[in-house]
Amino acid sequence: MIKKTAPMGWNSWDCYGASVTEETVRKNAEFMAKNLKQYGWEYIVVDIQWSQPTALGHAYAPFTELCMDEYSRLIPAENRFPSSAGGKGFAPLAEYVHSLGLKFGIHIMRGIPRQAVHRNTAIKGTDKTARQIAKTASTCFWNTDMYGVDPEKEGAKEYYDSLFELYASWGVDFIKIDDICRELPHEESELVMISKAIRSCGRDMVFSLSPGPAVLDKAELYKQVADMWRITDDFWDRWDLLYAMFERCEKWSIHTGAGGWPDADMLPIGALNQDEDINYVTKFSEHEQINMMTLWAIFRSPLIIGGEMTKFDDFTMSLLTNEAILKMHATSRHAHQVWHREVNGVETVLWTSMCADGGQYFALFNLGEEDNEVELSLTDLEIYDEVNMTELWSDEDLGKGTSVKVKLPKHGAKAFFAK
Repeated sequence: MIKKTAPMGWNSWDCYGASVTEETVRKNAEFMAKNLKQYGWEYIVVDIQWSQPTALGHAYAPFTELCMDEYSRLIPAENRFPSSAGGKGFAPLAEYVHSLGLKFGIHIMRGIPRQAVHRNTAIKGTDKTARQIAKTASTCFWNTDMYGVDPEKEGAKEYYDSLFELYASWGVDFIKIDDICRELPHEESELVMISKAIRSCGRDMVFSLSPGPAVLDKAELYKQVADMWRITDDFWDRWDLLYAMFERCEKWSIHTGAGGWPDADMLPIGALNQDEDINYVTKFSEHEQINMMTLWAIFRSPLIIGGEMTKFDDFTMSLLTNEAILKMHATSRHAHQVWHREVNGVETVLWTSMCADGGQYFALFNLGEEDNEVELSLTDLEIYDEVNMTELWSDEDLGKGTSVKVKLPKHGAKAFFAK
C-alpha cells in the first residue's frame, strides 16, 4: 500500500537505547494515545536488542546470548517483555497498542543470528539449516548479533518468509531494518529479498531502512523496495549535525513523495538517554528545535519522536501539536531549497514547497551565529502578485503583500503560508 504521507510516531532508541522494557513501551503508547494521536502520531516502535535479556543502555554486548525460537528467529526476552511468555512473542504488546488506536513496530538487524548458524538450527518450511544459508563474510561492523543471508542459497527465501510470517502473526505494522541502507550495493540482493518477503507476508507494514547515509545513486532502488530510508547516520542533539542536514535534505528533496520518504532520522527532543542519566534533556535550544521541526516538515521527512514522552514539557508538546506545521508536513509538495546565502553577513537558507490544497509554503532558516532580520521579496519564490501570508509557528496574520520582513534568531527558523 502506498503511504500518502510520511510516517509519524515514536521510537525507543534515543531515550532507552537497547534496554527498553514493555512497561516503558506501554506508558509511552498510553501517552501518545491520550495526547498526540489526534494530531496524526500513530506508530510505537521498539528499537534494537529486544531479544537480549541483559541489554543495558546504548552499548552492545559482543557475541551475547539472544532469545531465539527453534526456527532460527529471534523472540522477545521475557524478563523485559513479560507478556511474550509462552511463545506469544510481541502479539500481546501489539494488541495493547492497537487497542489504543495506534500501530506497533519493531527494529531488527539484517540477516540470521550468529548463534543460529553456530548451532545449525532449522529453517521453517525447508530441510535447510541456518548454516547453509548464512553469508558469514557479511557482518555488521558495530553489532555482532547477525550474519548476512545469501539469497542464492536454498532456504534463504524460506527464512525471510518465515520471519515476516511470524511478525505478521504478532500484528507488527512497522519494520525498521538495520545494517541494510548504507554502503549499497554490497547487500543489494538481500535487500530485495527482504522487501519481497515483507510485501508477501499478508500484512501491511511500513518498511524502514537504516542506518544512513543512504546512497544517493540508489534512490530509485529504495523507492521500489522500501517506504523510508535513512539519509544520515544516527542524528543527535548537536548543532553541527543539524547544520549538515540542510545539504542532505537539498540533495534528497527530489526523491520525496508518496510511497517513498528520505528519512532525516528521529527528533532528539525532550528527555533523552534515560538509561544513562534520568535528568538528560535535549541539548538543542528551543530555536534549534523549531529549526529542525521546520526543515523536517517542509522536506516531509518521517517524524519519529526520540524522547521519553511522559516527561515532555509544554514547549516540547508545542512542537508536536502545531496543526499548521503538521499540515505543511502532510501537504507539502515539490519541496526544495531556493537559496543558501549570506544575508546581512549571516548564513541564511530559503526553502519552499507547494501546498496540495492550494497556496505555497516557504521557510527561512538562520544558520548563522547571531540574530538577523531578513527582508524577503516574494519574487524569489516566483510569486509576483500580492498574497496573504501567515507565519505558521505563531499563527500571525501578516496581511497582504509582495515581500515580508522576518526576524530570525540565531539557529532559528520561521515558516509561512502564502495564498
